[in-house]
Amino acid sequence: MLSGFKEFVLKGNVLDLAVAVIIGAAFAQVVNAMVEAVLMPLISALVGSPNFDSFAVLTVNGNDVRFGVLLTALVNFLLVAAAVYFAIVLPMNRMIEARNRRLGIDPDEEEADAQVQLLTEIRDALRQRT
Repeated sequence: MLSGFKEFVLKGNVLDLAVAVIIGAAFAQVVNAMVEAVLMPLISALVGSPNFDSFAVLTVNGNDVRFGVLLTALVNFLLVAAAVYFAIVLPMNRMIEARNRRLGIDPDEEEADAQVQLLTEIRDALRQRT
């Protein structure tokens, strides 16, 4: 009976992971659209170019070393990371905090590990002996 339960839980986890991958792929399009259609044009308005590809080009023995391409990729990464943080992580943390407040769960009152409690009691007992 228990092995059937483990199999059911494992299938549930795989299903949850599949849903997360599908939603993540769909959300990636939203984030990319926001970065490419909203944030990069704003940066373009400030800097004067939609990307930094032609910035800091160094020619060595007839080969172009384009540091601007790396800079563009870095800016895109930072914009995507900021979009994910502000669109997913921050609201999710606020929802969890609101749920915990509603349920009366205080994060400071989390139950300590039994081993840590035991070691604390031993430490306190040794302090009292000396």
